[in-house]
Amino acid sequence: MTPTSPYSSLLGRIPVVKRTVSIGGSVTTYWEYGTPSNRPTIVMVHGFRGDHHGLEPVVAHLPGFHMISPDLPGFGESDPLRLSKHDIDGYAGWLSRFVDALQLDKAPVLLGHSFGSIVVSAALARTDLSTEQLILVNPIAAPALSGPRGILTRLAVFYYQMGALLPERLGFALLRNRIIVRIMSVTMAKTTDRSLRRWIHAEHDRYFSAFSDRDVVLEAFKASVSNDVSEFARSIDAHTLLVAADRDDITPVSAQHTLEGLFPDATLEVLPEVGHLIHYELPAQAATLIENFLSPGVGGTTEDTATVTDSGEAKR
Repeated sequence: MTPTSPYSSLLGRIPVVKRTVSIGGSVTTYWEYGTPSNRPTIVMVHGFRGDHHGLEPVVAHLPGFHMISPDLPGFGESDPLRLSKHDIDGYAGWLSRFVDALQLDKAPVLLGHSFGSIVVSAALARTDLSTEQLILVNPIAAPALSGPRGILTRLAVFYYQMGALLPERLGFALLRNRIIVRIMSVTMAKTTDRSLRRWIHAEHDRYFSAFSDRDVVLEAFKASVSNDVSEFARSIDAHTLLVAADRDDITPVSAQHTLEGLFPDATLEVLPEVGHLIHYELPAQAATLIENFLSPGVGGTTEDTATVTDSGEAKR
């Protein structure tokens, strides 16, 4: 039996519409949550191998905001890129064209999680995309191979190399292997809540292998370990919120503090007892930080959501 999302009741209160748009001959599928209001629109970019579902727990805790969450090209329900490789420049160019295609009244807030933090930062630094406010959750602040558990990244590199070397059918099957996906999920999840862990594993089982083909995931993986936000930070003048974790296996907290100093205007918030899955394990806390950042004095305080119930909803 598939575990029920602990955030489903909150998410169910927010209207959502699925839409598509053609970007450079490829169809990008995206989800629009809420409706335009006097609050800023947020365009969200998910992490590597995921899709828009990964950020829905954060969406669930941001009622009243207008949010747009696409599947990255080649993942989820979006077509692969036709005009470029799935490298950081390809994704940055896609994001700039995607935001243009939305024809919003004003530049949106940009939010990126994990690999999405690199994509958003590269787009701001290397294209004509602009924003006044930037939010990066679990940002990749330094090269992944230098992280606190770099050995795991090296094993991942070997895994993807094997996926590339094997005949296509076997390589594709290896890259979608459920046992390896589960090992990854168990490693990243830090919560001791058993029901929440089961749901996280089920989410990864459902969505972590929803990529279109082997070439896409291999190109995107290379991009994810060959780039990091620190390359682009100095070129980004947007007011920036960094939401990091004290147990992140990919980027240590020390690197997050260094990254904060590279941005012309950035604030770092570090959430305790969580790793690279803030969006799954502490979405209420992340949402409170986001709301306070975007609407100072309107939302709650970080302390308001410092404790989470078993259902994942914030205590008040």
